[in-house]
Amino acid sequence: MRNQPKYRFFANWGYAMAGLAEMLRSERSFRLELCVFVPLLLSLFFWNFGAVLNLFLIFGAVFTLTTECINSAVERAVDLATSEIHPLAKGAKDTASTAVMMSLFLNAALWGYALIGKFF
Repeated sequence: MRNQPKYRFFANWGYAMAGLAEMLRSERSFRLELCVFVPLLLSLFFWNFGAVLNLFLIFGAVFTLTTECINSAVERAVDLATSEIHPLAKGAKDTASTAVMMSLFLNAALWGYALIGKFF
């Protein structure tokens, strides 16, 4: 692709930080998920689940936050593309929301497995 700008690590890092700031500023669900995941991930220092399970729990949290970012990007792109209510727009938004829901189910299963294995 010829008309792409030259790769600049620090510029790209700045764009990513701007996106994170936008998510924190405008997405309540992202902030709520952070409020849940930060204490849970900090608890990994106190509960010894084992290295592999800890990695899965960390991955699950990051995966959910990532799907929330993708969901927000899809919603904004659809809103930008059309102001009309259209079945395809609804389908795109609903599908992105389903990805977030599935990642939350994955997290619930991972934490359920970890906590049941630890305390029962």
